[in-house]
Amino acid sequence: MKEIISTEKAPGAIGPYSQAIKTNGMVFCSGQIPIDPATGEFVSEDVSEQTHQVFKNLSAVLEAAGASLNSVVKTTVFLADMNDFAAMNEVYGQYFSENKPARATVQAARLPRDAKVEIECIALA
Repeated sequence: MKEIISTEKAPGAIGPYSQAIKTNGMVFCSGQIPIDPATGEFVSEDVSEQTHQVFKNLSAVLEAAGASLNSVVKTTVFLADMNDFAAMNEVYGQYFSENKPARATVQAARLPRDAKVEIECIALA
């Protein structure tokens, strides 16, 4: 059995997918981009500020599922430009300073709405 997770505290799905799915004690979060849910716009063009917003969005979805960043076991980071890795990684480390999940980071040819960063995650419910 699966539960569809949805919250207005994070940007809504732009297509035929859910913000997250909760099943068998796990939460599978769709990728989040740096949209401020209050305005529907990117917070900034700066990759560091975009990364902070992505984590705010992921946190809101995880909270709606009864989880948190502390329960994340795996992330996938998509960057529009791998040259932004250091800036993204510095912000990323602020959110996972002690409870570090497994991670993959890849450069994507293009991200939704030309975001500089997108992050998806899997967490324990």
